[in-house]
Amino acid sequence: MAINLELPEKLNSTVERARMAAEHIFRPITRKYDKAEHEYPVELDELGKLAKKARSGDKDADGGTASDEGTVNGANLRSVLNARELSWGDVGLMLSIPHQGLGNAAIAAVANDEQLERFADVWAAMAITEPSFGSDSAAVSTTAVRDGDDYVINGEKIFVTAGSRADHVVVWATLDKSVGRAAIKSFVVPMKTDGVTVARLEHKLGIKSSDTAVVRFEDVRVPADNLLGTPEIEVKKGFGGVMQTFDNTRPVVAAMAVGLGRAALEELRRMLEEAGHEVDYDRPVAAQHAAVAEYIRLESDWEASWMLTLRAAWMADNKEPNSAEASMSKAKAGRTVTDLTNKAVEIGSAAAYSETELLEKWARDSKILDIFEGTQQIQQLIIARRVLGKSSADLK
Repeated sequence: MAINLELPEKLNSTVERARMAAEHIFRPITRKYDKAEHEYPVELDELGKLAKKARSGDKDADGGTASDEGTVNGANLRSVLNARELSWGDVGLMLSIPHQGLGNAAIAAVANDEQLERFADVWAAMAITEPSFGSDSAAVSTTAVRDGDDYVINGEKIFVTAGSRADHVVVWATLDKSVGRAAIKSFVVPMKTDGVTVARLEHKLGIKSSDTAVVRFEDVRVPADNLLGTPEIEVKKGFGGVMQTFDNTRPVVAAMAVGLGRAALEELRRMLEEAGHEVDYDRPVAAQHAAVAEYIRLESDWEASWMLTLRAAWMADNKEPNSAEASMSKAKAGRTVTDLTNKAVEIGSAAAYSETELLEKWARDSKILDIFEGTQQIQQLIIARRVLGKSSADLK
């Protein structure tokens, strides 16, 4: 079925709200919080309240159809549009908006109807990575042991975005290490629960306005109904349930890369035109200045990233399996934004390398978009498995 790339009217308000926030809230404070790592951006509190109110008003529209053919443009498309616009303003600040954590996406992907209602107002971080592994999510060693009406969780998680600010965290833990990946489940844990400790905050290359924490879980008790999805261990199914989270969040990360990439493209074009090099799409690339030719190449890669992101989000909204497409969008956008921002610094020369412009900051911020939610190598591995019809055991 063909995808109509014209933006549905019902999503215009989403784009407009996000664009206004990016321009009038994020951009004026972007350098301030880049220099004040770990300081909470208090300017986002009111934005968090507005976003929460807007989501409540959008709930009825998310499940609706957008065309006579019955195709749906819902929550996933709304999320990528929102991420694209906000990340044009500042990726770190986008990740710091209250009640819009990565854990919220995990809840939306896996929770049942009762859990969706119960956790509707939480701000949830997501805790997957551990000191012993990075992108290999199947290597989770944090344990969750059933004890009466509770699960008892023990383990340590690293690189938890919003780990010190969110009021809840979605924790990936194994019910039985001997069973392997099929026993990995996700749990919603209030951060105020006894035994939950923020051990430290990381100092990072980029997205400094976003906190990244190490969180420890020592005999943490949570109600059994805080387990997202089904508690049954289905060996044949693997851990497809929790992996649905990535099918939703990877296009959002791709959209973040697209938004940041657009910011860099706009600034690069301004610098080129100020230097007297106009971008002319009616002339052959080979007949134009080398910097202009490079700009056109970068812009075409950026356009391709956005098309892949739209496709992955559209498929998710229409309940079509999108694991390969989600990874394609993440791989393409992550690689493109790092290439784009670094080339922009290179072409912009001294002005782009100094703090008088934001290009050097965007180059630092961009790298994480090619790493978290699965590295470039992991995405390519997933894509290869889907294209070739191979299992994780067949193709490692």
